[in-house]
Amino acid sequence: MNLTFHAIADDPSGQPWLNLYRQLWPAYRQWYLRDGFLARPSFLACRRALEVHMPELVPIWMRRVELAGGGDVTARFLSLWCPPAYDSACSQAVWPGAEPMLVRNYDYSAKFFDATALQSRWGTQTVLGTSDCLMGLVDGINESGLAVSLTFGGRRVVGEGFGVPIVLRYVLETCRSTREAAAALARIPTHMAYNITVVDAQGDRATVHLAPDRPALVTAAPVATNHQPGDNIRDHAFQSATVERERYLLSRLMLHEDPPERFISAFLRPPLYSLAFSRDRGTLYTAVLYPRRRELSYRWPHSQWTLSMDQFIPGQRLVHYPTLRAAIY
Repeated sequence: MNLTFHAIADDPSGQPWLNLYRQLWPAYRQWYLRDGFLARPSFLACRRALEVHMPELVPIWMRRVELAGGGDVTARFLSLWCPPAYDSACSQAVWPGAEPMLVRNYDYSAKFFDATALQSRWGTQTVLGTSDCLMGLVDGINESGLAVSLTFGGRRVVGEGFGVPIVLRYVLETCRSTREAAAALARIPTHMAYNITVVDAQGDRATVHLAPDRPALVTAAPVATNHQPGDNIRDHAFQSATVERERYLLSRLMLHEDPPERFISAFLRPPLYSLAFSRDRGTLYTAVLYPRRRELSYRWPHSQWTLSMDQFIPGQRLVHYPTLRAAIY
């Protein structure tokens, strides 16, 4: 399997983002309306949810809607209020060395992946991250040196709330520290269960376990995979080896003194690295987020691509993914 990654920088005209929207919108529209037009909340409900829970994001959302032509379905989709259900299988950990570092694997379907690193200044901070659903992010960093990434929480309960990529966008647009980010994550409703790991330039970290049917749980855990404390998720655990991955990462953190590059390389091998592309669970990339450097480095088994917020260079990379037969560990 081959996949082309892009790195783009939006500008005040919004044209780079609009080009991305035009490329991806047909597929996203089909996904968003898969259960019918009336299955998704109205425009007024979406706007009200943003105004109540993430008011600072409303002008940014309105500007994106305007750029896209002001369509009703587009506006509802970009709010990510009560979107269709989905899940993934990811791993993430904060390395406890002298320089803060958040490392994560993103295991997901290539068919529903933006494959785009987007740098933007839509509000008061510059944000660099991996785009999802055009408005959101699955991981990223801001100019204050706050890094964040997500994993699916394992439970398939669905409720009233936001798709978590737009919540990550909000955190990086408005927060400057782990403490601020944890407080924001704990109060914003999400429509499914997610685990969000945050680390700032001072090395303060948090993992926040979110779910639509119970209060958020803020912890200092350095590792998150695809389950939450106290949950019985045998089916998903079997499919994604979430417990095995968590234990492996904890052992690397607690029983070994890995140098940074060796710790990163562990994400490029089993049990963390997944070749389950045929089941939409393959590892599309490993991301290394450096809060102090304000860098995002993408890693693959045989290549890497580092993007700096301070010297961002747009471009693209063709990534070749190994098959089970060709993989060499």
